[in-house]
Amino acid sequence: YPHYFRNSEEKLAKAQRKLSHCRKGSNRYKKQQKKVARIHTHIAHQRKDYLHKESRKITNFYDIVCIEDLDLKTMSGEHHFGKSVHDNGWRMFTDFLQYKLEREGKKLVRIDRWYPSSRTCSCCGKIKHDLKLEDRVYLCSCGNRM
Repeated sequence: YPHYFRNSEEKLAKAQRKLSHCRKGSNRYKKQQKKVARIHTHIAHQRKDYLHKESRKITNFYDIVCIEDLDLKTMSGEHHFGKSVHDNGWRMFTDFLQYKLEREGKKLVRIDRWYPSSRTCSCCGKIKHDLKLEDRVYLCSCGNRM
């Protein structure tokens, strides 16, 4: 993901600092306010364009798309990647993907966030309950290696 907000963050902060030094209601304040709004609009348009293109690629390539229903509110509260969660526009992406798939007569499946998808073997369907987060290789009893 291109991280449009992160890339424009410095430019936006500079424009907002300049705005904070202006007297409210003055012509200079209004002019600077438009500049800040223009930067926000530019970021939003970049994100929207990227999401439209990516959802179109997926729609053209697949007949059934499965996505995980994520808890974005909790994820955005994390200190490590909170801004990145807001920046990627996941909800907007899923909306674009859904209406594009519906127009093409294709299907979007939302998987519950608690479904053990990474613990389930793709060959036999057996669920490994003792799989830890640090385990990178999963060896199933049927011989499948993931």
